[in-house]
Amino acid sequence: MGPSKGESIMKFIKQCLSFLISCCLVSATAPERLAAQADQSSAQQPVQAAQLTPEQLQQLVAPIALYPDALVAQILAAATYPDQVVEADRWLKQHTNLKGEQLGKEVNKQPWDPSVKALTEFPSVLANMDQNLSWTSSLGDAYFNQQQDLMNAVQAMRERAEQAGNLKSTSQETVSNGGQTIVIEPADPEVVYVPEYDPWLVYGVPIGIWPGWYSYPGLYLAGPGIAFGFGFGIGFFGGFGWGWHNWGYDWQHHGIIYNHNTYVSHSRVFVNRNNFNRAGGAHVGAGFHGGSPGFHDSEAPQHGFAASHAQHGTHFGAFSGFNRGGVSRSFSARGQSSFGGGFHGGGGFYGGGGFHGGGGRR
Repeated sequence: MGPSKGESIMKFIKQCLSFLISCCLVSATAPERLAAQADQSSAQQPVQAAQLTPEQLQQLVAPIALYPDALVAQILAAATYPDQVVEADRWLKQHTNLKGEQLGKEVNKQPWDPSVKALTEFPSVLANMDQNLSWTSSLGDAYFNQQQDLMNAVQAMRERAEQAGNLKSTSQETVSNGGQTIVIEPADPEVVYVPEYDPWLVYGVPIGIWPGWYSYPGLYLAGPGIAFGFGFGIGFFGGFGWGWHNWGYDWQHHGIIYNHNTYVSHSRVFVNRNNFNRAGGAHVGAGFHGGSPGFHDSEAPQHGFAASHAQHGTHFGAFSGFNRGGVSRSFSARGQSSFGGGFHGGGGFYGGGGFHGGGGRR
């Protein structure tokens, strides 16, 4: 005797329910499987470096390309420690009573990288780096990831300035040309002059202004030429290991020289994208180094950075790196100093104290 009509209906209903439950299970687990596959695929993808073009690098180095070689070296090295640049500039403004050897002794006690300590000899340069912190961080990132291209850009800009008739030997500095390398050194080894010029006009054909750039008094000259203010006497700092005579640039090998060795930054602010993921992390090499390991979230209050500035992602003109927990993060671009002062649209300076002019001989 075959199944009744009611039993057939119940069997059909059970089959339908079973099918619906199976569909629900598939729908519930599919996103997890897809996400897992996507994560696995992402893990296998190499990190892509956000490379600056030669034109962008030339625009980036334009404000410092005509500085003496050793000063360029100090600036590039210090740019990898933007947190310390801010701290050192603030510290200098709070200790204006310190001069000469007394200043050197107090600077020597600070936990900063030698490059940052060296820039205390040039307070207007240090203040400019703090004021243009977005630009400074872009320099640091480029030094980490495009060092050779960055130095090629410096030479390219020097050549442009030379062809425009704006770069030549003076009583303040000596310009020598050996092949494809243009070297700039102080004419007097005990006095360093920082040239004043408009970085967007001095190279002949005008170039675009770096986004968010503000000119700093004593380093900027309206017009296409170059001028020199007062010299910075460096004799008082000669006895310290981070002083002027310990710095230079090896143009042949595209490397900064510190204390007769190749300088390699150990800052943790930036990701070295060239070595990232080769051994499960970012590695910055080994070399001469002194100072703190970089900016970390737990240190934000003492460095004057607010947590509200944090945002995810990496872009030109922003900090990018790892804190102690290995969390990648970046900070929004900022066009002015982290500690007061104000600026109008034309780039001039209003209020806020600060170090004005090219600085006198100490």
